[in-house]
Amino acid sequence: MSQFGPDYVRAIAPYQAGKPIAEVAREFGLDEANIVKLASNENPFGIPESSKQAMAQAAAELGRYPDANGFELKAALSKRYDVPADWITLGNGSNDILEIAAHAFVQKGESVVFSQYSFAVYALATQGVGGRAIVVPAAEYGHDLDAMADAIEADTRLVYIANPNNPTGTFIPAARIEAFLARVPANVIVVLDEAYNEYLAPENQFESSQWVRKFPNLIVSRTFSKAYGLAGLRVGFAIAQPAVTDLMNRIRQPFNVNSLAQAAAVAALNDKEFLAKGAQNNAEGYKQLTAAFDELGLEYVPSYGNFVLVKVGNDDGAGARVNLVLLKQGVIVRPVGNYGLPQWLRISIGLPDENATFIAALKRALG
Repeated sequence: MSQFGPDYVRAIAPYQAGKPIAEVAREFGLDEANIVKLASNENPFGIPESSKQAMAQAAAELGRYPDANGFELKAALSKRYDVPADWITLGNGSNDILEIAAHAFVQKGESVVFSQYSFAVYALATQGVGGRAIVVPAAEYGHDLDAMADAIEADTRLVYIANPNNPTGTFIPAARIEAFLARVPANVIVVLDEAYNEYLAPENQFESSQWVRKFPNLIVSRTFSKAYGLAGLRVGFAIAQPAVTDLMNRIRQPFNVNSLAQAAAVAALNDKEFLAKGAQNNAEGYKQLTAAFDELGLEYVPSYGNFVLVKVGNDDGAGARVNLVLLKQGVIVRPVGNYGLPQWLRISIGLPDENATFIAALKRALG
């Protein structure tokens, strides 16, 4: 075995992304055109037309480096969220923001708090800096904020919260998060990861970016990969007070968001029609999937994102077994055994016909 690098890096199990369509086609001898991918919580409408047009214009300047400071995108975000531009850090997807936070605020041996069944990158980012993970048991597959506050130790430097949570889809109301923030010591950074925020129903939405004014230790993390349909471009951002963004920008790669991504994000941010269409499809698709799960007598976790976690058997081989049968039928979903949920699958909400194809395949898989 190689002895290069520190032990904590060698201990990392690399992130497992959802299987690409081309890989499944090769593996099972299938036609790519007939494969349905509901594995990676991507927007089923793809990239908005407004972003395509913006990228076409930006393409003329691809021989130049991107704007390292992202002036136009920060200006648009500043206006949208009513915060100064120097409160914004741009990321190569919000995944980049999560990693930057760990590198900026956690030294080797210091602790990071996050929930059981929360996004795998929290553990990876902690391991990547040699941090010590404090994993707090989940409550009904979601965050137990009281237990997380109690779990903070003297050497804790960072807390990750996902809302809604991936992969379980659970949601924490605003009042509970604000109460939690008030309990966290001022020297502990809280990353509020809101990758799925735009899928919340209007009655559940709140503007967490305004909490940043009240809590200097808060980082709000958002992405353009989900509701805005820009997953392949990798663009996310953080909102925090300047003392925090200054440190994050010292760690951030200077050209971490490319020119096309910046242009596409500015256009998508103001494309209210595209967001509304996505939200409607998501709400209807959620009903379509959960009605099928109810019909089949399957347990699922009520979800506030653009996916549903469903239990497909009672033995620990159930998730992998059903997943394989689905793959052979050209349907890609997400097994979550790596989250300690081997009996479950996470299903992204697709277009109506994609959901129907999955439901038919699932019925065959369950026999």
